[in-house]
Amino acid sequence: MKRVTILGSTGSIGVNTLNVIRQHRDRFEVFALVAGGNLERLAEQVVEFRPRLVVIAAEERLPELRERLRSAGIGEASLPELDWGPAGRVRAAAAPEADIVISAIVGVAGLEATYEAVRRGKRVGLAAKEVLVACGRLVMEASRAAGSELIPVDSEHNGVHQCMRAGRRSEVRRVILTASGGPFRDTPKEQLALVTPAQALQHPTWRMGKRITIDSATMMNKGFEVIEACWLFDLKPQEVEVLIHPQSTVHALVEFRDGSVIAQISATDMRMPIQYALTWPERAEAPAPRLDWGQLRKWEFYPPDFEKFPLLKLAYQAQEAGPAATCVLNAADEVAVEAFLDGRIGFLGIPEIVEETLARVRQREPQSVAEVLELDRQARLVAQQLVGQRAGTEQPAARK
Repeated sequence: MKRVTILGSTGSIGVNTLNVIRQHRDRFEVFALVAGGNLERLAEQVVEFRPRLVVIAAEERLPELRERLRSAGIGEASLPELDWGPAGRVRAAAAPEADIVISAIVGVAGLEATYEAVRRGKRVGLAAKEVLVACGRLVMEASRAAGSELIPVDSEHNGVHQCMRAGRRSEVRRVILTASGGPFRDTPKEQLALVTPAQALQHPTWRMGKRITIDSATMMNKGFEVIEACWLFDLKPQEVEVLIHPQSTVHALVEFRDGSVIAQISATDMRMPIQYALTWPERAEAPAPRLDWGQLRKWEFYPPDFEKFPLLKLAYQAQEAGPAATCVLNAADEVAVEAFLDGRIGFLGIPEIVEETLARVRQREPQSVAEVLELDRQARLVAQQLVGQRAGTEQPAARK
């Protein structure tokens, strides 16, 4: 029986992880649940899965959580241990009782906890791409030193992981990550200035959180995936390519030096890569739909437009520049996306804020997680200042 800690249990990845565990209660049990502020959903999860440890973001909300659990019928003697904040997250991830950690907290909030899990040699199912975008070198060095298993949960990287089983790393010529192209793949570039948050949140394939959905609309998310792939699979940026694939059925391809191409193909259901991370190297029956090959009549692939989506190009450049640049890239993007969602800047302001932040922040390669977080803080301050300078200057239609 493997015991699982879920960092980000109330988000979409966390909920789907619990769906998978529900199907395999003979193999997995929940040791700890870590969440932010969705206490209603968290309380429901605690009642069903009875973790030993529960961690939330804010200390002042612990009484509310206790009351919710008591109201749900959990007596005082049966209450799990409750903790809060960054130290609580690290404790849940690093605990000796946890065999597997699913890292699914958006942004860098889960970075320290994920790093400690890796450093202690645990299997980590990595869904939070910001961990490697902001701190790739340190995390991978810790993984190699501890012998930890870092299994990607993102569908594209999970697909690459599966394809890599067909050969050795030394035999790989290139890796191809597919992208749906987001809601604006067919929108003329000149119309992007008028894009509203509501339009950008209409992803054609996936249902995800707001930030990752906007990142998909700008293709920054695919840029982050290029960076993540470089760290996970020891690749140079030029060995990672992106193809637009609107059908979102082929998640990744790996081309070997003999010309063979191995593709990972499956339904668009996150439960499949999550289960793969939990059961690896085994394959178990998954609670996901099967492909109907009679309906798969057409697959399209075409290159991305780097001029239309400049953040994808910036991601390649940042990975070439080094770990400091990718850390700044992530921080600036998060600030810019939030400003766009709040109506303070337009859609085209996102890449402009990110590019200018990269130019302004002094970049020295971080030597510790603490230095990564400090660089992240500095980049956010600069990005926020830039947002403040341009807020109110965007076209009104872009801020509806």
